[in-house]
Amino acid sequence: MKNLQQYWRTNLRYLAILLAVWFLVSYGCGILFREQLDTVRIGGFKLGFWFAQNGSIYVFVILIFIYVKLMNRLDERHGVGEGK
Repeated sequence: MKNLQQYWRTNLRYLAILLAVWFLVSYGCGILFREQLDTVRIGGFKLGFWFAQNGSIYVFVILIFIYVKLMNRLDERHGVGEGK
């Protein structure tokens, strides 16, 4: 039972960290820090605009892959992987 509690505690920690990163990138870079980021240009576009339009989506997809990798490792560590 304690092993299962540790599993879910770690899972929720992963979710909280990854969702915080996503929030910072999507809301922070796209809205709050847009003016500061607009001083930098990527491919002719202001960085704040790029994050609001494309960057947050790219980061979200990368975070999905990171979550899958983290959860596969956690599943193996706790013996609850797909093959178990």
